[in-house]
Amino acid sequence: MPTVAFYTLGCKVNAYETEAIWRLFEQHGYTRVDFEDEADVYVINTCTVTNTGDQKSRKIIRRAVRKNPDAVVAVTGCYAQTSPAEVLAIPGVDVVIGTTGRNRILEYIEEARRTRRPVNAVTNIMKVREYENLTVTKFAERTRAFLKIQEGCNNFCTFCIIPWAKGLARSRRPEDVLAEARALAEAGYREIVLTGTHTGGYGEDLDGYRLSDLLRDLSRIDGIERIRISSIEASQLTDDVFEAMAASEKLCRHFHVPLQAGDDAVLRRMRRKYTTGEYAARIERLREIFPEAAITTDVIVGFPGETEAMFEAGVRFVEQIGFSELHVFPYSKRSGTPAARMPDQVPEPEKKRRVQAMLALNERLKAAYRRKFLGRVLSVLPEAREAKPPADADAGGVWLAGLTDNYLRVVFPGDPSLIGELVRVRLDALDGDVLRGTPVRLLSPVAGS
Repeated sequence: MPTVAFYTLGCKVNAYETEAIWRLFEQHGYTRVDFEDEADVYVINTCTVTNTGDQKSRKIIRRAVRKNPDAVVAVTGCYAQTSPAEVLAIPGVDVVIGTTGRNRILEYIEEARRTRRPVNAVTNIMKVREYENLTVTKFAERTRAFLKIQEGCNNFCTFCIIPWAKGLARSRRPEDVLAEARALAEAGYREIVLTGTHTGGYGEDLDGYRLSDLLRDLSRIDGIERIRISSIEASQLTDDVFEAMAASEKLCRHFHVPLQAGDDAVLRRMRRKYTTGEYAARIERLREIFPEAAITTDVIVGFPGETEAMFEAGVRFVEQIGFSELHVFPYSKRSGTPAARMPDQVPEPEKKRRVQAMLALNERLKAAYRRKFLGRVLSVLPEAREAKPPADADAGGVWLAGLTDNYLRVVFPGDPSLIGELVRVRLDALDGDVLRGTPVRLLSPVAGS
């Protein structure tokens, strides 16, 4: 039986696509092995968000070639899309596919074996207008299911290469999204996480069907008890989306709304589609509907032209919003983007200082948000056994780890049969970023009972 190994770099979209590609191999009789093992085929799903992403991708490709020089090495994803010639120049690479055409990967692998010549299957992504429908109905070692609903982005922010890697926005057909959601529910998944390159833009290219319609239809599916939106832009938090959110009893109280900068001058240079005032108004409306929602965000510090005053304004704005968690990134030049050519690049030592200042604020915000829930009982979806139980826990006891709907990580003692089931847990103590709890009762029937 032939074997295949996968390595995924980058985002949740890539993780979803790797699972989908694996299902194609599975249907053709392959066995999946660990990437560190010898395999007949290696598939590397690459990232190109930063120049560092390109370097990591090349490193992993070379590692696969060394593992088994006789294997077929197939490279897909964003780096393959933007730099196919660079990828093909790596000795031992047999197949290069970009961010479309992945459904033909086995065909390309057989062609490479037959002809003993590399196959370049990368096409012009900017001409692609149809969503490539890859399907996943089960996830290896996951109790939450990712459901990809769209691909591509039309924003062209000055720091971002993604439109050139993923193409323009393309939405998945509603009937395909809903069919996959039903299959996931039948497979026992309680939570689905809607994901995509620009998730909140779902439906902008469809005729009369938007994200708000999808949220309403997904909320009607029996078996799905939680719907989480992986990310949504402030500009996409429209009145119809707010109405659909308010109407759903299944939507998780966790919203990742990328900010990138808390100063209007920097936002303009980034070519973002909102001001700080507009962003704050959208978050205020979200909190009117979900008063205790976790609002997480991305922040880039040290963007070209960001002065100390602009950075300080950003710090004040982040504190004013009161996020539950920040993902903080120092600005990193990405070749081929307008920002990489901008004057007034911020020196690396200054970027590092600003990152540390923002991370210190992040620690304060995270702790403040988590402390609000001490003593409360929340629903937790256990995902796995906790590898590091609390130091004072019973040595022989089993601890589980999972997430609340508002994205708090909780550990509590419980039987492994509870993994994948909703459990009511009282939150007793805060250990760093993790809350310790005591189970109160099971919310959903244990599978098979």
